[in-house]
Amino acid sequence: MEDLELLTELLTDKKYSQVRTFLLSQNAIDIAYLLTEIPPEKLLLVFRLLPKELAAEVFVEMDSDQQMLLIKGFNDTELHAVFNELFVDDTVDIIEEMPANVVKRILAGTDAETRKSINEILNYPDDSAGSIMTVEFVHLKPAMTIHQALSVIKKTGVDKETIYTCYVTDPNRHLIGVVTVKDMLLSEENATIGDIMEENIIHAHTLDDREEVANLFREYGLMALPVVDNEDRLVGIVTYDDAIDVLVEESDEDAQVMAAITPSAKPYLKTGVFDIWKNRIPWLLIMMLSATFTGMIISGFESALAAQVALTAFIPMLMSTGGNTGSQSSTTVIRGLSMGEVEFSDIFRVIWKEIRVGVLCAVTLAGANFIKIWLFDILLLKTEGLTLWVDAVVCITLALTVITAKLVGCTLPILAKKIKLDPAVMAAPFITTILDAVSLLIYFALASAILDL
Repeated sequence: MEDLELLTELLTDKKYSQVRTFLLSQNAIDIAYLLTEIPPEKLLLVFRLLPKELAAEVFVEMDSDQQMLLIKGFNDTELHAVFNELFVDDTVDIIEEMPANVVKRILAGTDAETRKSINEILNYPDDSAGSIMTVEFVHLKPAMTIHQALSVIKKTGVDKETIYTCYVTDPNRHLIGVVTVKDMLLSEENATIGDIMEENIIHAHTLDDREEVANLFREYGLMALPVVDNEDRLVGIVTYDDAIDVLVEESDEDAQVMAAITPSAKPYLKTGVFDIWKNRIPWLLIMMLSATFTGMIISGFESALAAQVALTAFIPMLMSTGGNTGSQSSTTVIRGLSMGEVEFSDIFRVIWKEIRVGVLCAVTLAGANFIKIWLFDILLLKTEGLTLWVDAVVCITLALTVITAKLVGCTLPILAKKIKLDPAVMAAPFITTILDAVSLLIYFALASAILDL
């Protein structure tokens, strides 16, 4: 807040040399934040005060609306200067957010090789490794000496996304090894890259799911991951920062789906009311219509409820407990699926574990509820119509509902993943709707059998 007040004061007093000095003392992310808080008419002026390397870093960190304002204000020379400093994958990310006329202007200022790289990445599916990779990386030859390799890095490294991890290719660009700068610095200068390279390479293919690729970073502690085509030719790399972006984006998407909201890439405050309505209403309609089944079930057992009115009071508790229990299992399994800890082949192990957990939860909840109804509702309050048999029906239903909920909650996400659906779809709202109907069917079936309704 103090930095923003200082920047605002300097701009008001037109002390632009001091503004430049102040901005140079900040990092790119903080500058991008400060620029979101200044008046739009001052944005281009302040941005022009930055040196081109820092300006490019700040530009990448800005949101698409501000990037659009700057692009509209740039002359062709400025536009080329900014995008010439960006890595290709960052340029692609920006282009994907821009309208066609802006994209055309951006591409017009890039050289033929860069345009080719941009178009190649844009042609990959949005959810693939190819869509998040960069084509700017260091590749070496196995016959190079350490001295020669370091010379190559010094000459070309300034334009690469990362220089710490280098990849070794044969004359046909097939990936055959990986070597780090640390390995090179700790080796003799006359040793060859082929002598020290690691041949057991963790890599991805261009069409691999980007979330699975991002999980490889967590699993193996990677800083970069090579991406190969169908012929095992090295075509790009995915870096750690891009993997983190994917995991955050997927996590946000899962959270929205689990809350029965169609995912949106826009921040909440920048999403229009109509767009929010459009993202929410389909799910609400589906759940509203599906909830009519519970109403039909209750209507079907209207005579039973009329004969034993006390049963009505426990319907909300049974439905709520079933939904909450199922949500616990589904959330745990969905997390396991997203982290790569659970596969379809594990389904019977998951079911067996959740059934055992379900039995323990069922006994605990049913036992506590039986004692509560008996002591409080029957003996203390003397609620009309409540008997030990009714208490037994409620608690047996509760136990069976909990076990069923655990089973449904753990299996549906795994089955969804198997048929290529997002497991998050099988989360709280959807499973709760299913379990509401199931718990009512169990409840009224038991009541009819035990209470002879």
